[in-house]
Amino acid sequence: MCLAIPVCIESIEKGVANCRVGEGDTFIKASLLMLEGEAKIGDYLIVHAGFALRILDPKEAEEGLQILREMARAVEGQEHLADKF
Repeated sequence: MCLAIPVCIESIEKGVANCRVGEGDTFIKASLLMLEGEAKIGDYLIVHAGFALRILDPKEAEEGLQILREMARAVEGQEHLADKF
């Protein structure tokens, strides 16, 4: 299963954006070739399989990141339950 994730552009070089995932130290590279319009540093993107699919509104990006955080917390909680069986 693949998941498209919201990321923030930190730098751009030769049509490839270096993007931060969430608030952490995880970065990914994303090709900008499929985007309509021009992306700039500070823009949020939705990225899938190494390609930026569209530029996101900052509020929309934060909502997506919040959902991912909640999913991660839920999975962590399930792992602790599995230890009891």
